Amino acid sequence: MASGRTGAPADPTVRVRFCPSPTGNPHVGLVRTALFNWAFARHHGGTLVFRIEDTDAARDSEDSYGQLLDAMRWLGLDWDEGPEVGGPHAPYRQSQRTEVYADVARRLHEAGHAYRCYCSTEELDARREAARAAGKPSGYDGHCRDLTDDRIAVFELAGREPILRFRMPDRTIAFDDLVRGTLSFEPENVPDYGIVRANGAPLYTLVNPVDDALMGITHVLRGEDLLSSTPRQIALYAALADIGVGDGTTPRFGHLPYVMGEGNKKLSKRDPEASLNLYRERGFIPEGLLNYLSLLGWSIAEDRDVFTVDELVAAFDIGKVNANPARFDLKKCEAVNAEHVRRLAPEDFARRLVPYLRSAGLLPAEPTAAQLELLAKVAPLTQERMVVLGEIVPMAGFLFVAPEDFAVDPEDAAKVLTADTRPVLEAGVRALEALDDFTPEPIQAALRGALVDGLGIKPKFAFTPLRVAVSGRRISPPLFESMELLGRSETLRRLRAALAALPAA
Repeated sequence: MASGRTGAPADPTVRVRFCPSPTGNPHVGLVRTALFNWAFARHHGGTLVFRIEDTDAARDSEDSYGQLLDAMRWLGLDWDEGPEVGGPHAPYRQSQRTEVYADVARRLHEAGHAYRCYCSTEELDARREAARAAGKPSGYDGHCRDLTDDRIAVFELAGREPILRFRMPDRTIAFDDLVRGTLSFEPENVPDYGIVRANGAPLYTLVNPVDDALMGITHVLRGEDLLSSTPRQIALYAALADIGVGDGTTPRFGHLPYVMGEGNKKLSKRDPEASLNLYRERGFIPEGLLNYLSLLGWSIAEDRDVFTVDELVAAFDIGKVNANPARFDLKKCEAVNAEHVRRLAPEDFARRLVPYLRSAGLLPAEPTAAQLELLAKVAPLTQERMVVLGEIVPMAGFLFVAPEDFAVDPEDAAKVLTADTRPVLEAGVRALEALDDFTPEPIQAALRGALVDGLGIKPKFAFTPLRVAVSGRRISPPLFESMELLGRSETLRRLRAALAALPAA
């Protein structure tokens, strides 16, 4: 079995799982977990099992389930077994496996690995408070561990509905964490725990280890917040092996560091910057987002932050994941994404811009050949200037908008298109009216001659009013190329409209 340490050979027997709950929108911490599992599986030539934890009917939703699948597809994180793919251990939604869990719970009870607990919530709370007051561990105290038949009969006659509680072994549980090294837990700190609710519904504490055992999972890579449940699961794997569930293998665990947000607090799925949908809407591309998320606890080299997904897979080593919390830095995320945007092939870059222009109403559902041709010309003018794809709308939307819908940004107009820019706009109109060849070089030569040489104005002050007049903003793609794409007629129309709108001197 692969060790996950530096230099570990490929091992096709590696089987990892990504098992999110369909509650709310996917968040970047969840994506980081999916990415590390996917990269680990692909690095070793192993198998990624995509499993859905949807046993909590009150919180799970089909909409969230659909979003999870869509997110994985958008990111390019393919799976070998799971929803839409199938596999030898189907079904892969826990809500469809309740009979499996009920059978395992029954067998655990019959073998003495679990027992019925009749304690009420009030009784549990009272005993916990008493334990805390006495300076003792406040976990479950084993009150129902060894009930006599007579005591059980009394509880049953009283109408108490028991939960099923797992019987933890009275020994230290130690394991070698792939990220944190050797960890050990004393029995007083890992009390017996519930695995089935009073209504018969299985709990996460049961279903995940059962599925891991039945699906042959060899490595569990998950967040540090689940570390405290690991000794309980290790004990349960041994009990499952004792009753013949699975092949007796206990997975190796690796607990990934927390992702921290603003104020050095753990990034919560409720934090706006945690939402994967936010990054998709802004126009982050999967290559850039995955590259940055892989840096949250891992690095390909000390002096290198930008790399491809293929390079990530080739180099990924779970043993090099840092156990310390990782801070999510939006500025760095944007910088990494910008580099990947610049690396896109021009045709691919132009294709990816279409949804953003379409959502802004600048392109129809089926763009015309002329619109696609214009986009192909716009792409090389904007690619080096963009951080996220959504910037195409404010940056170059003026090239796609209908003449009657074009408008100058009021704030930029107030700052730039003042009464004293009238001579600049008038000279610009005269220079462009006289042009026969309306291409960038003649446009630049004519405007430079009329404004810089003719009026004695520095280029920055000469061209900014023209830029705002034709693009609507102070920041745009190159001015002369933009004028060419707009065409002589529309360029002059916008300049004249700006002139007409100038405030009186």
